[in-house]
Amino acid sequence: MLGLIHDRLTDPGFMLSLLIAIAAAATVLTLAMPILETDVLGRRMKAVALERDRIRARERERMAKGQNKVSLRQEPKAFMKQIVESFSLSKWLGTERAKQQLAMAGYRGPQSEIAFLFFRMVTPIITFIAALFYLFIIAAFDLPLMMKVAICVAAAYLGIKAPEIFLSNATGKRQFSMRRAFPDTLDLLLICVESGMSIEQAFRKVSQEIGTQSVPMAEELTLTTAELSYLPERRSAYENFANRTGLDSVKQIVTVLIQAERYGTPLGNALRVVSQESRDMRMLAAEKKAASLPPKLTVPMIVFFLPVLLVVIVSPAVIQGFGWG
Repeated sequence: MLGLIHDRLTDPGFMLSLLIAIAAAATVLTLAMPILETDVLGRRMKAVALERDRIRARERERMAKGQNKVSLRQEPKAFMKQIVESFSLSKWLGTERAKQQLAMAGYRGPQSEIAFLFFRMVTPIITFIAALFYLFIIAAFDLPLMMKVAICVAAAYLGIKAPEIFLSNATGKRQFSMRRAFPDTLDLLLICVESGMSIEQAFRKVSQEIGTQSVPMAEELTLTTAELSYLPERRSAYENFANRTGLDSVKQIVTVLIQAERYGTPLGNALRVVSQESRDMRMLAAEKKAASLPPKLTVPMIVFFLPVLLVVIVSPAVIQGFGWG
């Protein structure tokens, strides 16, 4: 049995077939995801409601006891927390950029940070051992020893970067969704503000309407509404909103909201100007993407279209020249 497994793992044809099968399964799963998709909006909004209740309970308990730090969030996994604390991973693996990426990717609370630090330590060890086992025991490639060691070190480095790559991809998808929905969000905010609503009521109403277009945007607006209600300073709620999204357009509107809060400037006019600028930026981004299509299509046309076109044009002449017709 072990010999058969060894032969399969060292067979290039089998490994190529395995990669093709995995790619085909991933393609089918990607195409089937919209059909199997559940109520993401309802689940995320329920989680946001629980977060709002935690903020309320935390602020009430802090005011009652006079303490500055009260944590009512979900406790981390016991074994993860023990490993992180034993090796002091928060000192040499936890960076401010990673914490900010966790918030921007939608992962909140100590459980997310503990899990990130845990996987950031465990993943390079697993990849290094897997590469070592495959190169020296299973495959036994005819490579120099230093080359094998270099491959193992590269696998360990990839394991270190894998959690950050995962966070970066999650952040990118989340920001893409919020960026597309932000102009509509500003229009709805403008309508609500000009109708006489307060900014808290406007955020709450817009979060209910924009959820069908962007669940992350609805989630962030709901959290901002909760922070506006319970945090001591409203400016902190606005700044947290900008930090969690990481979008320049959101930072711009946050600056407008802070200035309107401090100096009493008309909020409707500022929202109208920012909304128009956001739509203009989205149009420019679409035009830029459309302008970049011809260079991108050059290589596919040369590789796939031109050979077929040449065959279609030359084939009749070849057939007539050899008298095959």
